[in-house]
Amino acid sequence: MRKLFLLIFLFSLIGMISQAQKRVSDTTVSTVLFQATYAYQIPGGDLTEFFGNNSTIGGGVSYKTDKNWLFGAFGHFIFGDQVNNRAEIFKGISTAEGEVIDGNGLYTSLALFERGFHMQFKAGKLFNVLGPNPNSGIYVQAGLGYLTHRIRIETQFGTAPQLMDDYALGYDRMRGGFAFSGEFGYLLMSNSRLLNLSIALEFTQVSAKSLRDYDFALMRKDDKSYSDQYYGIRISWMIPTYKRAPQDYYYY
Repeated sequence: MRKLFLLIFLFSLIGMISQAQKRVSDTTVSTVLFQATYAYQIPGGDLTEFFGNNSTIGGGVSYKTDKNWLFGAFGHFIFGDQVNNRAEIFKGISTAEGEVIDGNGLYTSLALFERGFHMQFKAGKLFNVLGPNPNSGIYVQAGLGYLTHRIRIETQFGTAPQLMDDYALGYDRMRGGFAFSGEFGYLLMSNSRLLNLSIALEFTQVSAKSLRDYDFALMRKDDKSYSDQYYGIRISWMIPTYKRAPQDYYYY
């Protein structure tokens, strides 16, 4: 995290130092881009065993060169409420009907959620195709980073001791690993500087392993390797830092 924040600071410093008065409508500008992003994702591979569709929100900072190369660092929070296969998750502590009994001898109400984080560095190239200026068009990007996800377990009134505190770690199926991503989309930097955004299709491949020392469902440590995949569409809102040049002519 400290390295990511340091990189963001360096990108910002580059933007402030190199900030020149330019017109985006007719000049390919170099600029730092602060970004806020949202994505809707569909799981693939081993991820489908326990999770359905999810969303991510996050942000980052990137640097676009005057040759339309893109470099950036990003962080995203993964969240969703589609968790599958409850019987498999709680098979060691559930009844024949699949219910979990709390400390009061009653069936407890369980709410399961997907949670995770994805930190990555990206590099790519923008091509001035179908753009209103030299700084807009179709772009491709590749990313490398680290992704982790788990099941968040919430019990009614916290009355199920077998799912509380450290015990919950044996059921949350937390795993993570290095992640590679590919992105293809369209980036718009408007001439007026009021509309700066991108929309893209993306794919993420994660080589994941369990991050827990013990899995209660398996009654041992999970040593299996997993191939987790995400397919999604991402929308980003950007704030550029270049300084717009004044108009060439003035009328009085």
